Amino acid sequence: MATAVPREKTNVALLFMSQALFGITVTTVLTLSGVVGQQLAPSASLATLPIALMQIVTLFATFPASILMKRKGRRTGFLIGTIAGGFSGGTVSAIGIMTGSFEIFCLGNMLLGIYQAFAMYYRFAAVDCASDAFKSKAIGLVMAGGVVAALFGPWNASYGQRLLDSTPEAGPFMIVAGLAIVGTILIGLIQVPPASEPEGKGSGRKLERIARHPAFTVALLAGAIGYGVMVLIMTATPIAMSQEGFGIEQTALVMQFHVMGMFAPSFVTGFLIARAGVLNILLTGGAILLVAVAIAVSGVALWQYLAALLLLGVGWNFLFIGGSSLLTETHRPEERGKVQGLNDFAIFSLVALGSILSGALLHALGWATLNMLALPLIAITLLATLWLKLRPTRQRSEVVAEVSGE
Repeated sequence: MATAVPREKTNVALLFMSQALFGITVTTVLTLSGVVGQQLAPSASLATLPIALMQIVTLFATFPASILMKRKGRRTGFLIGTIAGGFSGGTVSAIGIMTGSFEIFCLGNMLLGIYQAFAMYYRFAAVDCASDAFKSKAIGLVMAGGVVAALFGPWNASYGQRLLDSTPEAGPFMIVAGLAIVGTILIGLIQVPPASEPEGKGSGRKLERIARHPAFTVALLAGAIGYGVMVLIMTATPIAMSQEGFGIEQTALVMQFHVMGMFAPSFVTGFLIARAGVLNILLTGGAILLVAVAIAVSGVALWQYLAALLLLGVGWNFLFIGGSSLLTETHRPEERGKVQGLNDFAIFSLVALGSILSGALLHALGWATLNMLALPLIAITLLATLWLKLRPTRQRSEVVAEVSGE
């Protein structure tokens, strides 16, 4: 029987709170940055550029962040994220709004991308400090910190604007900077075991060999496509609602439903994976995304935005947590830095692409067509998962044996 890792529950609780603070930041950006971009950008097609730049920085910082934490430890990397990313990014974004500078506002969002690059590893840090029996639940519990973000992120984006009368949109970003300071304190209390890999050429299998395994392919597709589709639609939502005449309060409500859908299932996703199997959870997540798209293209009433974005969040949750859980089965402990880095690099490649294209596609094609573009990507995820599920049990067992070194 597996014994508990010392302080595993305390560390997971601290990571849960850190995830919550990071989630408030991301929700604020996704709710406000497109609207602010629409006000400051020289062209309407550039409205989502600040969000896209945040995701691009995350993309290029993800792999270096993983390698840095492999050598220096999780806590050092997380502190870089909260200070150089969260605090600096929130402050610079607020300055950009107060000065009316689109360029400075974009720079602030880029710094927030550094925060996101490191915070994406909170879920893997939970695995590092958890016993085998607690790992899938630990990932889910840390991701459940987003429930707090669902409650307070849209609230910050809306009511945080009361902080400043002259430039109200700057208020929420000033609060983001303050929350990053709180996050720095929490990270300082975490005692995650070192994530260092053995140095030298003998540190595990080559990345190309690991990447050839079907389970790795499905894990990567689930995480990358699930995240990319979610960001493509979510980034366009505030702008689409603004074009339909909805106010910031209604937009914030829709985003609140969305973020709740993203993270509330996390309390049970780990249990569901253990009970039903990770591949069944991935298939369920893909099916939920299909329903979300169907509702989105059916009309532009408030309830349709609410339902579509809620289900978009739930589908993402099953695909992202399921993919993360499956990924942990494809590598050995000494290989985790490069494998996790490659996985998140692939994820944010699609996230960045979705963010870049979201505003332009919405402007050129409209809300319904933008949603329909997600259908082929969702189909790829479902087919790949079915392909892995239908493979002979013997072949799947051989992969498990290779990972465990048997």
